[in-house]
Amino acid sequence: MLRSIATVSISGTLPEKLHAIAAAGYQGVEIFENDLLYYTGTPADIRNLAADLGLKITLFQPFRDFEGASRTQFAANLARAKRKFALMHELGCDTMLLCSNVQPECSADIALQVADLRALADLAEQEGIIVGYEALAWGTHVNLWHQAWERVKAVNSPAMGIVLDSFHILARGDNLARLHEVPVDKITFLQLADAPLMKMDVLEWSRHFRCFPGQGQLPLVDFACELTRCGYRGPWSLEIFNDGFRASPNGATAKDGYRSLLWLEEQTRRQLASSDALLFDAPEPAHYAGLEFIEFAASPSEAKNLGQRLAQLGFQQEGLHRSKQVALWRNGAARAIVNFQPHSWADHFHQRHGISLCAMALGVSRSAPIIARARAYGYATWQGDAGPNESPIPAVCAPDGSLIYLIEHGDDIYARDFHLQPPAAVRDDYSGIDHLALGMEADSRDNWIIFFRTVFGFTLEHEQTLPDPYGLVRSLAVHSPQGNIRLALNISQSRATQIARSVACYQGAGLQHAAFACRDLPATLDSLPGGLPRRAADPGKLLRGFSGALWRRRARGAAQTSADPLRPRWSGRRISASLHPDRSHRGVFSLN
Repeated sequence: MLRSIATVSISGTLPEKLHAIAAAGYQGVEIFENDLLYYTGTPADIRNLAADLGLKITLFQPFRDFEGASRTQFAANLARAKRKFALMHELGCDTMLLCSNVQPECSADIALQVADLRALADLAEQEGIIVGYEALAWGTHVNLWHQAWERVKAVNSPAMGIVLDSFHILARGDNLARLHEVPVDKITFLQLADAPLMKMDVLEWSRHFRCFPGQGQLPLVDFACELTRCGYRGPWSLEIFNDGFRASPNGATAKDGYRSLLWLEEQTRRQLASSDALLFDAPEPAHYAGLEFIEFAASPSEAKNLGQRLAQLGFQQEGLHRSKQVALWRNGAARAIVNFQPHSWADHFHQRHGISLCAMALGVSRSAPIIARARAYGYATWQGDAGPNESPIPAVCAPDGSLIYLIEHGDDIYARDFHLQPPAAVRDDYSGIDHLALGMEADSRDNWIIFFRTVFGFTLEHEQTLPDPYGLVRSLAVHSPQGNIRLALNISQSRATQIARSVACYQGAGLQHAAFACRDLPATLDSLPGGLPRRAADPGKLLRGFSGALWRRRARGAAQTSADPLRPRWSGRRISASLHPDRSHRGVFSLN
């Protein structure tokens, strides 16, 4: 499978883009005409550079507003096409993208449109060029792919086929159900883009909010499966119009795009196991058992203060590491580790970010498949030093440089690596870490989405817009296939929101809150040591605000209770904790 990307998808000058595209692993590139116009050299220079980098120029684009124009304009259009073909010869490219006409005054006469397209195809055939006709979602008369095919079929030229663009098709609610009607050799090219679901003008949606496959909510996997099932084996090429991508470093963006193509190939392969298509494959993601622990990097003095805060939430220091300055805090099944070991990886993280979340650990059935997936998708892995009778824990490096440890079921790392207190000395209020909320820079969240989708096989939830006293927060959650690991990825355009301030403080992604699931929330609050000053809430007000919700206890298998089961136990009281209802109607509270 030849993997390609349009130069419009990333930032930089044209040579810079080509270098980034080649370094990311692509074999092909679409040249966007504006990139060529801004380049100070010649098309032949770009041809030579692409060849030196091992890149095939798969497509030249775009050629606009051709069919159905006035007769005066039609003559000018043919002359324009001749000039483009000459440029393409110099560039070393034999395929051109023709967009359907978007001019309001263009003719609706199908016979005239076909005649114009036939004239272009005849000229292209003389020049050894293939023209791919694409239905833009906002085209004046041709805005559906099968309308483009009807015209190409009528032209009946070996020099003209159709271009299928996932955004233009799926954004209009269309699909490829009729693709079997199209001979596979008439599918000239495939362009891929995902997008979040948005209610807005399709042109604005396309120009600013496209994203890589897996980062949005369009049914890209079904789209790719239908194409593969129909026999298409040509290039898979990304065409992404995204303001953030074009303002971000092109190396990281190009790599994420390449990973997204691998991810889409993998999903397609899993659905079409008997296909002969040469699609990327990787080991199956593991089965997840939940969040094992969260780990903070701190200085010795900060570690002491953080321990006091954890104690206020009922955590107790269960043990100290056998060979490192690392403390293990636990309450029930919820664990927090505080790492203040000098000259360690955590120490380096602390020097960059201050006291912060430097790692989290996932309970997994097997770690090896995840490590293999991470490496196959081009992510770094990590394994630290281990002392006598200790075993290193494998980890994957996250986009912000933090670690995600992988702890296999049955691997008792705590007894092995820590001097532990007797179990009876530790409280048992929490059934685990319910979820984490991570604040991050707005232009980095897509990196995290690709990371969790590709390496761990996590699923996206719908984005929510949440109010902050000083702006709005956009929250997008990812969760494991089993639903027992949930991470909220939060961003804000306002610099005054809590998330924006924490991101600035920690110089990158940081923990906004950690939520711990309780077996009995009122009893837990009654028994906590106290001293939780950060937020006070009126339980009655909270329960009235969510009176329509069904609350249930976090314990596995507990039956759902009535709408306000906690009201009698909280009547007339105030609690010093944060109460968060979520989609599964669980009651949780947080260390903020």
